Amino acid sequence: MRFGNGNVDFAYPAEVEQFRKELRAWLAANLTDDVAAAGRRPDTDSAAFETLRTWNRRMADAGWAAVSWPREYGGRGATMLEQLVYAEETTRARAPVPFNVIGMNNIAPSIMQYGTESQKRRLLPRMLRADDIWCQGMSEPDAGSDLASLRTRAVRDGDHFVVTGQKIWTSLGHRADWCQLYVRTDPDAPKHQGISSLIVDMSLPGIEVRPLVTLNGDADFAEVFFNDVRVPVDALLGPLNEGWRIATTTLSHERAGAARLYTEMQLRLEDLVTDLAVVEVDGRMLEDPVTLRRLGEIAVRIKYLEVLCQRSISAMLHGGDPLGSASLAKTIWGEIGQDIAALAFDLLGPRGANGRWADYRLTSRSLTIAGGTTQINKNITAQRVLGLPRR
Repeated sequence: MRFGNGNVDFAYPAEVEQFRKELRAWLAANLTDDVAAAGRRPDTDSAAFETLRTWNRRMADAGWAAVSWPREYGGRGATMLEQLVYAEETTRARAPVPFNVIGMNNIAPSIMQYGTESQKRRLLPRMLRADDIWCQGMSEPDAGSDLASLRTRAVRDGDHFVVTGQKIWTSLGHRADWCQLYVRTDPDAPKHQGISSLIVDMSLPGIEVRPLVTLNGDADFAEVFFNDVRVPVDALLGPLNEGWRIATTTLSHERAGAARLYTEMQLRLEDLVTDLAVVEVDGRMLEDPVTLRRLGEIAVRIKYLEVLCQRSISAMLHGGDPLGSASLAKTIWGEIGQDIAALAFDLLGPRGANGRWADYRLTSRSLTIAGGTTQINKNITAQRVLGLPRR
């Protein structure tokens, strides 16, 4: 398959197909229905939470929890195409994402690059097995997509930083043992400077966590308050006041996980077609030409999304800039997800498929916000893809 940034043969080489074969066999032998079910609503059920933690440990022990990690840290040192295969196969098998997916994809690479040897030895093995749950303290009430506007402060006091401020929309914040926290350590510096990254033990005195219940009743997020929290100086990750550089490193490690975007939408559409096949409203619903047209339009857009994701991966393989196509892909993914949810709700109503489409209708509202808002992503697309000037 040929893309603008070079050639990528998605008829994968033999060693990548062998990797796929091994992964499929392992998933077939180990992924059970109860694990897949637990992955759908882990935060509403403590038993499901422990089921998923056990699953995470099983994956780690077999070397499948973080295939992109170097072998010395418990990974497989997987190539980009192997990571692509991993994302496709685990998503298609409906395997739950690891508890520490943010930690393993984003935080761990920063620890590997900037952390001390003590931090690496102490934190990475426990993150890999979900012995410790991680969260990331970035967004604030007045600093969501604009990270550089953060106001949570850390003031040096002897052998500690004293941290004061608030974070919000912190994924798994109410479950987390550790937080990669971004704080302002030099309030007089320009806003993209004077930011530092701290590795914070969430059991420290002065930390208050409040779960946030979303529209569908889940509590995946939390707001976290830091009230004069004393964090040891050796919790600093990387150089002082270099947090912006660490953050951009952290956010660049999505890599071939982009494959989850189109694979997830393919499964959503397949599920919707399956549910529609058994519904009759003045005849079979899948015999209605308007319904078929709407489904077909979404199917085409998902294929377009797949090409965009593969272009982003191709850019990474060939030394190009993947950010523009990746940002556009994220925007399209969110819009497709919302349109699938709206179509399903229109056709099946609030009780269709035992209410799961009503649940997804509510959840889908976050797709154009989480992981970078559509507005920010469109700015990136305008500048990186279209070459438009900043205003």
